[in-house]
Amino acid sequence: MAIAERTAGTVSIPVVNVRPGWAGWLSTTDHKRIGIMYLVSAFVFFLIGGIEALLMRIQLGVPDNTFLTPDVYNQLFTMHGTTMIFLGLMPLNVGLGNYLVPLMIGARDMAFPRLNALSIWLFIFGGLMLYVSFFVGGAPNVGWFAYAPLTQKQYSPTAGVDYWIIGIGLTGVASIAGALNFIVTILNMRAPGMTLNRMPLFVWMQLVVAFILIFAFPVLTVATIQLLFDRHFGTRFFLPNLGGDVVLWQHLFWFFGHPEVYILILPTMGIISEVLPTFSRKPIFGYAFVAYSGVAIGFLGFLVWAHHMFAVGLGPLANAFFGAASFLVAVPTGVKIFNWLATMWQGSLNLTTAMHYAIGFISMFIIGGISGVTLASPPINVQQTDSYYVVAHMHYVLFGGAIQGIFAGIFYWFPKMTGRMLDERLGKWQFWLMLISFNLTFFPMHLSGNAGMPRRIYTYEADMGWNLWNLISTTGSLLLAVAFLLFLWNVVTSIRRGPIAPADPWDGATLEWAVSSPPPVYNFAVTPRVRSRRPLWDQKYPHLREINSGHGMSGAHNESEKRDGFEHETSPAMEPIHLPSPTYAPLIVSVGIMILGFGIIYLSDFGLIAASAMIVGLLIMAFGILSWVRISHVDSPHHAH
Repeated sequence: MAIAERTAGTVSIPVVNVRPGWAGWLSTTDHKRIGIMYLVSAFVFFLIGGIEALLMRIQLGVPDNTFLTPDVYNQLFTMHGTTMIFLGLMPLNVGLGNYLVPLMIGARDMAFPRLNALSIWLFIFGGLMLYVSFFVGGAPNVGWFAYAPLTQKQYSPTAGVDYWIIGIGLTGVASIAGALNFIVTILNMRAPGMTLNRMPLFVWMQLVVAFILIFAFPVLTVATIQLLFDRHFGTRFFLPNLGGDVVLWQHLFWFFGHPEVYILILPTMGIISEVLPTFSRKPIFGYAFVAYSGVAIGFLGFLVWAHHMFAVGLGPLANAFFGAASFLVAVPTGVKIFNWLATMWQGSLNLTTAMHYAIGFISMFIIGGISGVTLASPPINVQQTDSYYVVAHMHYVLFGGAIQGIFAGIFYWFPKMTGRMLDERLGKWQFWLMLISFNLTFFPMHLSGNAGMPRRIYTYEADMGWNLWNLISTTGSLLLAVAFLLFLWNVVTSIRRGPIAPADPWDGATLEWAVSSPPPVYNFAVTPRVRSRRPLWDQKYPHLREINSGHGMSGAHNESEKRDGFEHETSPAMEPIHLPSPTYAPLIVSVGIMILGFGIIYLSDFGLIAASAMIVGLLIMAFGILSWVRISHVDSPHHAH
């Protein structure tokens, strides 16, 4: 544990016990390191998911292709969707949130640093378990949505579906634990003066997403446990011939699956709400509308799940309700778009690479939103629901929207995280190549879908009229891969020899730009005091602060209160800085849970061996928990004193 004592108005910098090399990363509880681990591991999974997509596009590039067998195609199809949703987009957002939320609210770490470490290891091991399935009988081949009864033992006899269940379960526990951590951190650890209405909008969206996760993910967890029991323990939740209901799976899955869309897109909306004001040199237009429209989207997201089920036969009343609710979601989404456009209107625009991606996000997300409005109409949806039109819509929202928003955030905060600047010229080349190739890849799918091309097929005949559109899509996907290679080159070369980044390279307005790049392990030597939504701008431009002083946004009243470019809490009775010690306990607990998962998968096939593995996993978990309790006692402030 590291402690910094306050003496005579000064703070002694804490001496932090950080283990060198890999040991430091394996035992870290620092939210910044954990955020980087999320980002790196998620990007690796994202690249793997992209390779799976490329293989599928090669298969579909020409008719009657035999590049992939049907079963391999189905495995790649399942793993691509699962990887991009659970192992790519979600953890990329979590990584940015982990790194930035404590900095943006003036905190020194997350509320529960060791729980934070447990979350990253459960996520990594969950992803590895999913990919182990490729080497032990085949990956799951039932689609990322895993519709019943295809997932039952008689239709999917290999262990692929079991690996999917356990892998999703581990990442689900990681997500729920992370969401609880975000909620407690944001609600209880904001800097003095940072009311909810002064929080950065990125923090607002992370808070909304955390609440969505708490309510949505347990439903999927229950559904996967029921499926596991169906496959191994004789229950019949989803077996219609034994009294079960296959539609029940769809209700449970999509009750999670549609709020999941907002879990993926809301953090990127928060990123855009930070990038646009900085590079427009204006405060965000309609802060309250942008914040509370995010809350509205989070609430309405739980009322629209059955628009994925218009073809199931729920009846006209249910279809009308879910159709109307789906139309209603467009209202708070449109509010955000108009506020973003108004923020740029008459602003002094600085067209950095991050700004390019922010504007690209808005334009591509509008296309995805419009196609989503058409799919909200039950009669139109019935015609398009199993066509490539839906594939186009989904990728315009999640790739054209979420991925471009994440790239805006990476180019914006990369200097803060690494202390180096990315190459702006190469970044803009990458943006234009990505924008063009993305549209080449996915826009033709609207046309092939309206021409009748079904989803989830591995080949097609030459006389169907889809040849040209599929060839264009495949060509675009290959160019899209080149854009990602440009980004990787930019990152690797910039980390090694990019220009040194100052603390505030973009003239930002929020607290993360007030500390060095990269920040010290303790974030803030002295707790900042916040008096507005733009604490740094208030300090750097006092004339603007005075203009806004009548709106509760005044700056410091005493020049001695300002240090390091922002104000600090000046109470004489400051608590010392407590930083948790590095520990392997979360890693040990995660290893135990993973071994337990392997035992569960093979319990019905290799009883004694699998049971022994489960016992070993439980013992490792128990050892990790005891280590956790011990280090928590040692690290407690009472014990320290």
